[in-house]
Amino acid sequence: MGLEFLQPLDTTLADFAISTPAQALGRKIVLHTQNVFPELEGVKIALVGVLDNRGQGDNKTHVHLNYIRKELYGLFPGNWEMGIADLGDIHPGETMQDTYYAVKSIVADLIKAGIIPVVIGGSQDVAYGVYRGYDKLEQMVNYVSVCSRFNFGKEDDVMSASSYVTKMIVEEPHNLFNYANLGYQTYFNSQEEIDLIEKLYFDALRLGEVSKDLTIAEPVFRDADFVSFDMGAVKSGDSGNIVKFMPNGFDGKEICTLARYAGISDKVSAFGIFNHYDTKQESVLIAQLLWYFIEGVHYRSNEFPFGSRENFIKYIVPFEDEELIFYKSDKTERWWIELITGNRADNKQKNTALLPCSYKDYLAACNNEYPERLWKAQRKNII
Repeated sequence: MGLEFLQPLDTTLADFAISTPAQALGRKIVLHTQNVFPELEGVKIALVGVLDNRGQGDNKTHVHLNYIRKELYGLFPGNWEMGIADLGDIHPGETMQDTYYAVKSIVADLIKAGIIPVVIGGSQDVAYGVYRGYDKLEQMVNYVSVCSRFNFGKEDDVMSASSYVTKMIVEEPHNLFNYANLGYQTYFNSQEEIDLIEKLYFDALRLGEVSKDLTIAEPVFRDADFVSFDMGAVKSGDSGNIVKFMPNGFDGKEICTLARYAGISDKVSAFGIFNHYDTKQESVLIAQLLWYFIEGVHYRSNEFPFGSRENFIKYIVPFEDEELIFYKSDKTERWWIELITGNRADNKQKNTALLPCSYKDYLAACNNEYPERLWKAQRKNII
């Protein structure tokens, strides 16, 4: 069991949780203390801290999450009816590979138990450990990163926060089906990296595109298994990051909206927040990000996977020599488009799947514009 890697919370945190108002999260979340490991029956979300920051290239191996936890414990929940546990921390291994292994083992155990691991890490490369947690589940993974950079590196680079995505792509087992970046800033990424995104049919939306219309990010999250947030994607004026100044990025309201989109997605089974700098200022926003993600999980509609299409309106759009078929939910007004794979000419070998999309994709199809998300998915020939 991977849970053996978890160390209990500091006693001061348990004392602080007890001191919060009766209706605050500190009194609702079950804690891994020095004497008690929480009962996981009925738990839907589990917080896991990772106290390892070596992937950022500095010599600071330990981070602490006390500021974040205190801010979170002091918040009041919405009308949530789900169990939340704080399972404590993974302390740095002798090497980063040891840390990744511990993260991988814990994430795999929690997902198998139907619990969403919320990993609050040090450096962003801890996301690699979360991704590897899906190895035992034997499924392909759609990974969404809210980050100003793509974090590609050379194949033989040492694993770090700036190169971990390349390791996801090239290292076996090859479980990564799709990588999507939300909020990249062009001047932080080489043209070679941008070209690679296109070559591999991955998705990338610039900061300006997403900020202009946050709803374009929702279908991307709806198709994700694992979502991570790099706090460097938030401008310092809103994040409170006074260590590494970021003049541009998402503002506080935008980043919280994105966290809620991630939570609402029926498919997202792991969530992470990385690359923060241990400051009291930044911890306020991180706690609110966690709050919005948890609220999103509470409001999931359980529309994925479709058990029946009775509650969906079907729209058929003639397009050149084919028909594009869209579905709109009566319940949430969200959209999907039918994706055909396999031998399209042979009904016995033809497969169909539903790809999350937006109302704008439907309007574009009506205007004789082929939806880009559908085109990329077809190129990768999913299923």
